[in-house]
Amino acid sequence: MIFPVILSGGSGSRLWPVSREHYPKQFLNLHKPDFSLLQEAAQRLSNVAEAGTPLIVCNEEHRFLVAEQLHQLGVSSPHIILEPCARNTAPALALAALAAEQLTPNAELLVMPADHVIKDEELFAAAVAQGRFLAQQNKLVTFGITPNSPHTGYGYIKCGEANGEGFAVSAFVEKPDIERAKIYFESGEYLWNSGIFLFKATAYLEALRKHAPDIIEVCERAFAGRKEDLDFLRIDSSTFTQCRNESIDYAVMEHTQDAMVVPMDPGWSDIGAWDALYDLKAEGIDNNALLGDVMLHNTRNSLIHSESRLVAAVGVENLVIVETADAVLVADRRHAQATKQIVNALNAAGRKEAQSHQRIYRPWGSYQTLVLTSSFQVKEIVVTPGAKLSLQMHHHRAEHWVVVKGTAKVTQGEGHGDLSNLKSFLLSEDESTYIPLGTVHRLENPGVIPLHLIEVQTGSYLGENDIVRYNDEYGRE
Repeated sequence: MIFPVILSGGSGSRLWPVSREHYPKQFLNLHKPDFSLLQEAAQRLSNVAEAGTPLIVCNEEHRFLVAEQLHQLGVSSPHIILEPCARNTAPALALAALAAEQLTPNAELLVMPADHVIKDEELFAAAVAQGRFLAQQNKLVTFGITPNSPHTGYGYIKCGEANGEGFAVSAFVEKPDIERAKIYFESGEYLWNSGIFLFKATAYLEALRKHAPDIIEVCERAFAGRKEDLDFLRIDSSTFTQCRNESIDYAVMEHTQDAMVVPMDPGWSDIGAWDALYDLKAEGIDNNALLGDVMLHNTRNSLIHSESRLVAAVGVENLVIVETADAVLVADRRHAQATKQIVNALNAAGRKEAQSHQRIYRPWGSYQTLVLTSSFQVKEIVVTPGAKLSLQMHHHRAEHWVVVKGTAKVTQGEGHGDLSNLKSFLLSEDESTYIPLGTVHRLENPGVIPLHLIEVQTGSYLGENDIVRYNDEYGRE
């Protein structure tokens, strides 16, 4: 049986300002209008023979985004491993292999990043079937993409001796400069490194014990200290943080004699930066890639992405123009990979634009600040059907709620911090309620459509950390 593992730990900084640390590219609908890249990865498994329920490896911050997006697809009882901190792919896959051994004897792991696009899923499934023959012989299989250009944004794999459905790996090569990329492309001996793998869990763990014993030793101890929480598997944090940061390529694949590569050409892209998305989306006589409210005149070979307002472009070529509610990126398309440098500068300056969008996502839904002053704040709050916020209280602010769509169930105390006499009542559209400072309260959506309300906060301090939680459905403190 194939045990799919989807790695969802990336930040997608080269796709800023649309992709941000708290809502990165794998959760965005960048390829198909109705599905995120993570959801595409999960749907892809329906074409793979004997593929079971996926196991997702993600960080703590994204756990409810992962759970909600899988729930939208109807994926029941997913296995979600929470990494206490980012330690790259070798430790992440060690945790996945240890979990798979617990769940499925003789599990074969099909490892896929959550943020890739594969257009021809039947060709992908056929390549997996080819690789499976090698994996069952205890080979560590990676999938190489047949290159269609001398690309400098991908690592390369040099093919060695043919072996059944694949080739022995002769060498892994870092992202080259353009001259070396041309040599690789013209030789016909190199494939792009896709970061997709297939191997037995036992084979990978044995390879770690041989080539990276320190990694497997720490991961086994961290996994032994795991705790189950809803659909989540929490790994012991104090132990896992001791693990070194290493990719599977460096830790295992470059050292093992059992590395094999299976070529495939299923219309693959890692959407690593805006130029890759342009290559995927460009069309028409002027070869532009457009999304959102965009108007053009005499504009060619450009990607223009609008989220919150009209963007007009006149007389330009080879540009990337990306607009969001709080940031605009303008870049030469040939330098799109350097967008990460802007993100690094934003982080160094402590600016929030690198971390979050104006709309903030929570396990129960989302909110967006519409007006913020020193003494009052206005938010739009959206609560998912059936979801509820924590039972909470604020020391420094009062709140006024106005329902604009849907039905709200409000639970409220009678005095400052009073939990002894809580009462609940319903609010419909155009109805409102007032939550005095210090009053215990909870908001939930008992309906079947999203609840939209406007919240007006007043008080001496309006920060998000002025929350005392008494009870929470999602295990937050």
